[in-house]
Amino acid sequence: MTHLTYAIGDLHGCADALERLLMEIARHGAGRDHRLVFLGDYIDRGPDSAGVLRILQDLDRTEGKRATFLMGNHERMLLDAYEKPFGVAAWLENGGRSTLTSFGIHDPEELPRDALNWMSGLDTVHEDERRYYVHAGFRRGRTGIDPDVEVRLWIRKPFLTEDFDFGKHVVHGHTPQKTGRPDVRPFRTNIDTACVFGCRLTAGVFTGEAGPAIEFLQVGM
Repeated sequence: MTHLTYAIGDLHGCADALERLLMEIARHGAGRDHRLVFLGDYIDRGPDSAGVLRILQDLDRTEGKRATFLMGNHERMLLDAYEKPFGVAAWLENGGRSTLTSFGIHDPEELPRDALNWMSGLDTVHEDERRYYVHAGFRRGRTGIDPDVEVRLWIRKPFLTEDFDFGKHVVHGHTPQKTGRPDVRPFRTNIDTACVFGCRLTAGVFTGEAGPAIEFLQVGM
């Protein structure tokens, strides 16, 4: 039986789209062995960041080792806003207000402790036999996982503009594709298809036989 990995792009508070994509994944998987890999940016900008976090935390409890949740730069900004007062303004200006609203609060200090603890424990990279999964990307020039955590969370250029073989196919998000289509390149695939901007939420379907996706599952807003 083929093992499948479903990598899910940036959510940004789109809880309804997440629920519909999970139903589509269940239909597509049809009982086959699978793993879910979420690429980060679960919060901010969209209408229901609190709902997204509840769904993901429930999955973390029920799916156990079959689900991987990576940190995105927006989770990092939220944690910085909570831990470092000088980070509050930057987070609020980048969609944080909508996250507070979704929790029915006005101050980052009032964020639920369980949500903060869950986000603070997230990894920034995942690896399988064929691929690296990361929120933003790696620096070109060396194979393997980039050791710089900030790069994994934030990089765009030159990762997006210059092709480089990292030794395995890199699956990432972070840079919204407002065409609503994944950006598929020889050595990387971007599956942030700008759900929060009215486009689509995407899951790339991967197998152990090849690095790139064999297909994509999508739901609209």
